[in-house]
Amino acid sequence: MIGFLRLAILGAVGAAVAYWVLLIYSRSLRREALEKEWDADPPVGATPEGRDLFIEEGMAEYERSLRRKLIWLVLVLPAVVVGVLIYLVNYA
Repeated sequence: MIGFLRLAILGAVGAAVAYWVLLIYSRSLRREALEKEWDADPPVGATPEGRDLFIEEGMAEYERSLRRKLIWLVLVLPAVVVGVLIYLVNYA
């Protein structure tokens, strides 16, 4: 039982670390894409404040996107797979 708890805790910590790394990486890619989009074709009379506003609006849109929500699978999917395997091995 102690071995299983150790595995569960280490697995949860590993999944959390993977989640945060993937989240930070994905956000940085989206932010860089928004910056490149603005730099490639800035509107006439663009200001640095306008650039910052454009990037912040794009990041707010990203926060509501499906891609952002799918990153949660990094935490959920391994737990579900382990649970199903435990059930199948013991009860099926």
